[in-house]
Amino acid sequence: ERGAYATASGLWHNVPVDQLFPPTVDGQGAGPGGADRTWTRVAVAPDSGCAGALDPLLLQVLAPVGCARLLRATYVDATQSYVTTVGMVFTEADEAGMRALSTRFDKEGLARRTDLMPRTYAPPDTVAAGFGDAQRASWTVSVLTDAPVVVYAVSGWADGRTVATPEPAARAAAPGATSAPAQAGLGNEAKGLADRVERGLRKTVAAPSEQPS
Repeated sequence: ERGAYATASGLWHNVPVDQLFPPTVDGQGAGPGGADRTWTRVAVAPDSGCAGALDPLLLQVLAPVGCARLLRATYVDATQSYVTTVGMVFTEADEAGMRALSTRFDKEGLARRTDLMPRTYAPPDTVAAGFGDAQRASWTVSVLTDAPVVVYAVSGWADGRTVATPEPAARAAAPGATSAPAQAGLGNEAKGLADRVERGLRKTVAAPSEQPS
């Protein structure tokens, strides 16, 4: 397990970016009612620290595990109706630190708090150029315990419309949900893309590439 942690901590600079954020992501069964989804990458942000890229309150919550590096990319769905930013915070924590953070997220319901919603990455001159804080509709945050990484995703409409009441993906993707993000499938967008990036990360940890990103 310690070896897996050491491997995962270096993935942000040891693995090609296309392996961490594929140009196209297949979301078979990821949409509402099990509909298929396909996401196309719009842009990848330069790797950075977390300050300025995450909300200060979220930074405060993540402070116990530290932020070694932040990777982000933004995707659009096949209809170009929705945009989603997915991110990976590579932390400085060991197994115990990540388990403690995961426990806190679960006990305090931190992944459902609107004031801890991740920020978007809105690359200029793209369909996601207007995807700012006010456009966030649904989000998910996953604290991994088998790697020093926090995976998140945040979704919204591609037309730049503002959202008065964002809804966490777990609620928006639940059967029978009737909110605007839920009916648009934006909870599924955030959850589906985050899940697949997370799966890819775990696969890469198991068999990392030796090529630099």
